[in-house]
Amino acid sequence: MSNDNQIPNIIAVSKTFKINHINHLIEFGHLHYGENKVQEALEKWPEIKENNDQIKLHLIGKLQSNKVKFAVKLFDYIHSLDSEKLAKKISDIQNQNNISTKIFIQVNIGDESQKSGINKKNLNSFFNYCKELNLNIIGLMCIPPVDKDSKFYFKEMNELKNQLKLEDLSMGMSADYVEATNFGSTYLRIGSNIFGRRN
Repeated sequence: MSNDNQIPNIIAVSKTFKINHINHLIEFGHLHYGENKVQEALEKWPEIKENNDQIKLHLIGKLQSNKVKFAVKLFDYIHSLDSEKLAKKISDIQNQNNISTKIFIQVNIGDESQKSGINKKNLNSFFNYCKELNLNIIGLMCIPPVDKDSKFYFKEMNELKNQLKLEDLSMGMSADYVEATNFGSTYLRIGSNIFGRRN
């Protein structure tokens, strides 16, 4: 188990929920929110963020390169960096706009062909590539295989994070956030436990 005693940040995953469903949480003072799609976030968040600069918006879904220019201006964190092409695009747009978004590298920790993410064998070289681009890599993100014990993968993610001397881990959702916390997750992505089931 991790000895990291940091209390994790809870990202309220607000994807698919209308803003009137989220407002009570904003009024309560919760600060971290997660969206899967850039387009949906653009429809919901710009005005709220303009009126409340404490709110932090996290892109937790796959980022397409044609949406990067919108994403880096709206989101404070990107959790899904998964290719050199995307890293280069983010770097170019950030340089043009003098922005430094906080970024997690998505690791395909279960080596699953249907999932995005960097294979752990390529993680070191990919991390070095991102550093050469001056990207602000703060941590690693994963979505473990659904049919296996996630503790094994969370432990491995914590080891990878420590090898790269990174601060943060984005892992753990409604079903496995306790295990993720035990292995040092600093950002939990919680949706249904906060907002209820999606339609």
